[in-house]
Amino acid sequence: MTTSDTHRAIEAVWRVESARLIAGLTRIVRDLGIAEELAQDALVIALEKWPESGVPDNPGAWLMATAKHRAIDLIRRNETYARKLALLGQDLETEWQAPEPAAIEDDLLRLVFVACHPVLSTQARVALTLRLLGGLTTSEIARAFLASEPAVAQRIVRAKRSLAAAEVPFEVPGADELSGRLSSVLEVIYLIFNEGYAATAGDDWMRPALCEEAMRLGRVLATLMPKEAEVHGLVALMELQASRAAARTGPSGEPVLLLDQDRGRWDHLLIRRGLAALARAEELGGAHGPYALQAAIAACHARARTAEATDWARIAALYATLAERVPSPVVELNRAVAVTMAEGSSAGLALVDALSSEPALRDYHLLPSVRGDLLFRLGRLAEARTEFERAAGLTRNERERVLLLRRAAECGCADA
Repeated sequence: MTTSDTHRAIEAVWRVESARLIAGLTRIVRDLGIAEELAQDALVIALEKWPESGVPDNPGAWLMATAKHRAIDLIRRNETYARKLALLGQDLETEWQAPEPAAIEDDLLRLVFVACHPVLSTQARVALTLRLLGGLTTSEIARAFLASEPAVAQRIVRAKRSLAAAEVPFEVPGADELSGRLSSVLEVIYLIFNEGYAATAGDDWMRPALCEEAMRLGRVLATLMPKEAEVHGLVALMELQASRAAARTGPSGEPVLLLDQDRGRWDHLLIRRGLAALARAEELGGAHGPYALQAAIAACHARARTAEATDWARIAALYATLAERVPSPVVELNRAVAVTMAEGSSAGLALVDALSSEPALRDYHLLPSVRGDLLFRLGRLAEARTEFERAAGLTRNERERVLLLRRAAECGCADA
C-alpha cells in the first residue's frame, strides 16, 4: 500500500472511529477538550507510523490505546499526577480492551447530548457536532457553511470552553429533561441536513455531503435510542427528502422544482427506508410528532408516481396539524402552497397575503417567491414579476437567484 493509500485509509478510519474514540476518552478524562486533543494526537501518530507498519487489524483499538498512553504522559507531567490518577482509578493504566458494544453506545449517546447541549448557541452546536460526531475538519465545516476557518475554529474553541465553564456532565439527561434535550439534538441534525438539501448561500443548490452526514448521525441516534419515536420521524423525513436529490438539479447544477422532477430518478431504496422509519415512529405512538408529520408529508410525495397523483388535500391537512403542534409562519406558508394545489390559486393567495405582515417572514425569500408563483398562475404577470425580482434580491444562493430571475423574465415574455 502506498503512502497516499494509507493516508486515505486513515481518513476513512478516522471518520468511522473518531466519535467513539472521543466519547470513550471523555468518559475517562472527564474533559471534552482534552479528549479531543488526545484523539488528535493519536491520529497524528497514526499518520506517522501506519505508512511504515501498515493499518492495524483493529485500528479503533490501536487509536484508543495510543490516546490512553498520551493521557498517562499528560497526567505524569502534571504536579498533581498522583491525586488525578487516583481519581481516575485504574482505567488509564490497564491495557485497553475493546468494550462491549453497549458501553460504546452509552459513550456515543453521552457525546451526542454534550455536543448538542442548549448552553451553546445553535451555530456552536452545529460546528461541534460535525467536528466531534462527524469527524469533519475545521476547513470542511467552514467550506460547508461558507464561513472562514478562523471563525469556525473560534466557534469550536468557545463551545468547549462554555461546556467546561457550565460543568456540563458527560451523561445522558434524566427522564425529567430528556425531551427538551433531545429536541436540541434533533434540531442540530436537521439543521445540518437542511443546509445540505437547500444551501442558504453560495454557488451550489445542494451540498450532498452534509445531507449524508446528517442522515448518518440520525441513523446512529436511532440505533442508540430505538424507542424514541421522533428520532425515527427525523430519520424518515431525511431519508424521504434525500430520495429526491438526484432529480433536484439539472445537467448544469440548476435547481429543478418538485413538480418538474423526473420521479424515475428518485432513490427508491431511500424511499423504502424512509417509509419504514415513518412506520416505526407511528408504531411508537409518534405519528403527530413534528418530524413524523413532516415525514408523512414527504411520504405523500414519495408514494405519488406522478406530480398529478399527489394527494394535496392530505398534505394540506397534515400541514394544518403541524401548524397546531408547532405554530410557525413558515409552516403556514407551506400549507398555503398545499391549499393552492388542492383548492386553487385564489385560495392559496388569500393565505399567503395573510402572512405578508409576519415579521419573521419579512426577509424570507420564499414568501415573495410563492406569492409570485400564485400571481403567475392567476395571470397577474406584472405583479408576479415584481415578487420574483424581490425574492431574487433576498436569496443568498446564486443558483436560486438565477432561477427566480428567469421566472421574472418569463412574466415579461408572457405579458408581451
